[in-house]
Amino acid sequence: MDAIAIREGASEPVVLDVPRPEPATGEALVRTLRVGVDGTDHEVIAGNHGGFPAGESHLVMGHEAVGVVEDPNGTEFDRGDVVVPTVRRPPPSGSNEYFERGEADMAPPDATLERGIDGAHGFMSEYFTSPAEFLIEMPDEFAEWGFLVEPISISEKALELARASRSSFTWNLERALVLGNGSLGLLTVAMLDDIEVYCLGRTGRPDPTIELLDQLGATYIDSRETPVPEMPTAHEPVDLVYEATGYPKHAVSSVEALAPNGVAALLGVPDSWTAEVDLGRFHEELVMQNKAIVGSVNSGPRHFRAAVDRLSELPAWFFEEYVTTVSPLDSFHEAFNPDDTAIKTAVEFDTL
Repeated sequence: MDAIAIREGASEPVVLDVPRPEPATGEALVRTLRVGVDGTDHEVIAGNHGGFPAGESHLVMGHEAVGVVEDPNGTEFDRGDVVVPTVRRPPPSGSNEYFERGEADMAPPDATLERGIDGAHGFMSEYFTSPAEFLIEMPDEFAEWGFLVEPISISEKALELARASRSSFTWNLERALVLGNGSLGLLTVAMLDDIEVYCLGRTGRPDPTIELLDQLGATYIDSRETPVPEMPTAHEPVDLVYEATGYPKHAVSSVEALAPNGVAALLGVPDSWTAEVDLGRFHEELVMQNKAIVGSVNSGPRHFRAAVDRLSELPAWFFEEYVTTVSPLDSFHEAFNPDDTAIKTAVEFDTL
């Protein structure tokens, strides 16, 4: 079967002919429909994140997938069920306390593998297998957008952690600042449709991401004109900062943008960064203003199920504007190297 993979030492993914997988006991065989492409995929290609499966010189890519059960193989699924796979799997040493509790998303990197990212082949192939416990069923009518369940689940978890950190008192989330107008930032803006939202980026008009923000009713902020620490004076302090850029300075500056009792959720993975920081002021802001910072990576089955529900709540027009490129296998490079008008891209292997 065909699979899109990155070879060791290569700088571009290629299509490889690999054996069609056979489901083991407790696994289902899934026919792939679509697989999304995101920033993590590009980091894997560049060699800045993740790694190859043990003993192999290539990695089948893709972690944002949706497919159809081809062979239930004795699992609770039926042939034809539309499913979305979660990403994390137990390490070679076997299951551990995180997986046994159903909390693989809270495992440290050395206690898990990530399909399509680190140590395990992904879903960017005509078929894949998965243990039933790592498959989430979703309605057929949203199958074409099912590859968005994984990125939505990432934000579901981050927002859950942010709310949990404020659960000891009455917290009114009325205003949020999303840092980053990339695909994850825009998806999160769409999810925060019942509050006032600012989104900060480094692009100027005209730009398709800014146009989409306008349609969503959000306010775009150009960070070259209004840096994050100046938000409270240029606009208003916010109750939530959602950081999706990986710019390390935001870990500190986000706190300055928060209103009293606010929380910053950090999702970006930064490179090393050294700078002078007034740690006394930073510490004082957290303590005297009851502010908080939470970090979040990956997501669990609960967040995937919440993401399936969220998918059905987003406006139908949003998907057509947000997903700008769906490439067939024979032109998959367009999904990895889109033009400047692209927002979210995916590779299509099959249809329902």
